[in-house]
Order: sequence, then C-alpha cells, then structure tokens
Amino acid sequence: MRPVLSGDVSAAARALLAVPASARGSLAKRLVIQAEAADQYRRKLGKAHPFWGNGTLMAAALGRCPLPAERRMDDPDYAECFVTVLEALRDRRNAI
Repeated sequence: MRPVLSGDVSAAARALLAVPASARGSLAKRLVIQAEAADQYRRKLGKAHPFWGNGTLMAAALGRCPLPAERRMDDPDYAECFVTVLEALRDRRNAI
C-alpha cells in the first residue's frame, strides 16, 4: 500500500459511515487489503487497478462511491469510523 495520509483515513472512514456499524470493522480491513493489492497491481503492470485504484487507501475507499460527506471530528459516529480505520491499519501492519 502506498503511504497513508490523513485524507486516506478520512475517505475510508466515510466509506465506513455508509454501512451498518456491525460491518465497519470488516470493511476497514477489506479496504486495507484492497489498497495493498492495488499497489501490487500498479507496481507490476504500471497502471491503476480497475476497481481498487492506484494503491492508496483513498482510492480503494472512493471505489465505493458515492461516499457520505465528511463530518466533524467531534461527531461520535465519524470519530468511531476514523478509529476503526486506524485500528485496521495498525492490525495489518502488526500482522506483516
């Protein structure tokens, strides 16, 4: 996966907002895996993956359009989604 920036986490958190709370953890993990796979695809073939983008977490999340609008960081639901994305990134990094 390409380097993760705050915009990547925000886009992924917005994708999580679009699904029921019970599905958010698995979606966060799936987005991280898709971004990793897309980056491998990009490095091997020299072009973006047709569904998961260029290897960024943002591109993987934006593939699930339309995303809800970004919310304020003090919105409890959005903050929880943000944390879920960060945990998925941490867990994936620890697994490698």
